[in-house]
Order: sequence, then structure tokens, then C-alpha cells
Amino acid sequence: MTEEEGQQWIVDRFGNQGHSRLAHLAALVRAEATHQNLVSASTLDSLWVRHIVDSAQLLQFADGIEGSWLDIGTGAGFPGMVVALLRDRPTILVEPRRRRADFLTVMAGVLGISHSVTVIAAKVEAANVSAAIISARAVAPVDVLLTSAAHVASIETRWLLPKGLRAREEVAQARQAWHGMFHVEHSVTDPNSLIVIASKVSRR
Repeated sequence: MTEEEGQQWIVDRFGNQGHSRLAHLAALVRAEATHQNLVSASTLDSLWVRHIVDSAQLLQFADGIEGSWLDIGTGAGFPGMVVALLRDRPTILVEPRRRRADFLTVMAGVLGISHSVTVIAAKVEAANVSAAIISARAVAPVDVLLTSAAHVASIETRWLLPKGLRAREEVAQARQAWHGMFHVEHSVTDPNSLIVIASKVSRR
């Protein structure tokens, strides 16, 4: 997928307004990247595919879920800020690095979504919230994520966890300690990337 194809993918699914909002996000990330290391410099030229489409594709797995979306380790805004711009539901961004958390707070204001976005500048273990959807992109293995965020989830929570080629191995490891419905989907942006989707998760 090229950058042009990535932008068209967004337009086809979220319209010109969605594309415009995400273009504003991309501009803010590129500008801030000159001040702090938000994303790998090698991916700035492929921001739409590597980060924006890669984030936005998660929304198809959240259809019909109305509650809060909590994103662990949001960093530069992926996927949490993309989700907040496209979903128009309460979104909680958990980011332990203070400079990045401050940037997320400023960005929410500039993008006009402060009313629906909460930024928690801490590790998820310190968060005192509840979520209907939990995402985490390249943060930790599945079993570690389930353990660290169990207190903000319920049996009804949907987990959306973008992963690399080891996704199925991570799911097998997680099944040793957790019950639940786990399946793996392919990413639209990279044939070597997978997405773990879990629901009805509880400790064994």
C-alpha cells in the first residue's frame, strides 16, 4: 500500500471529512517530531500507511460497541488519537512518558476533541477507569497486556491488539492463564502484521 493508496483507503471509509481531520493530525505529528522522538524517523515518509491506516483499521472490529475506548501506550497518537477523531466516543489515552502525554493533551485541544479525550500520564496499572474496548499497539506480549490492564476491563471488553508475526504464539501463551475468545486477523497495511482480537476474557 502506497501513501496515496492509504489516503484513498481513509477517504473511501471515512469520507473527506475524516481524511481532513487525519491530515491535521499528521501535520501535528510531523511538526512535533522535530522536538521529540514520537515515531521512528524512517516512518515519517509513510505516516499514512504505517501509522494512520494501521490505526484506523481497528475500528472495523469495534462495530456496535458504544462504551469508552482505552488505548495503552498511545505515544504519538496511534491508534488512540486516530480512533478519537473517527469514532466520536469517549477515548482514554494512557501514555506514561510525560512529554508525549503533554503533546497528546495539546493535540486533542488543537483538533477540537478535548471533550471526548482523556489523557492519563501514567502506566495503565495506575489507571482508575473502565473500558469497553482496549487497544495496545506494539506495547507488550498479549499475556502481559491482559494482566496489566485486567482491572480496567470486564468480561464484555473487546481487546484489539496489533501484533507482528508472533501473534499466534503470543495467543497460545496467553491461553495458559486466560479463558476467552481469541482470533487473529491480517493487517491491511502489511502482510507480516496481525491483529489479535479477544473477547470474554477472564483469568483461568
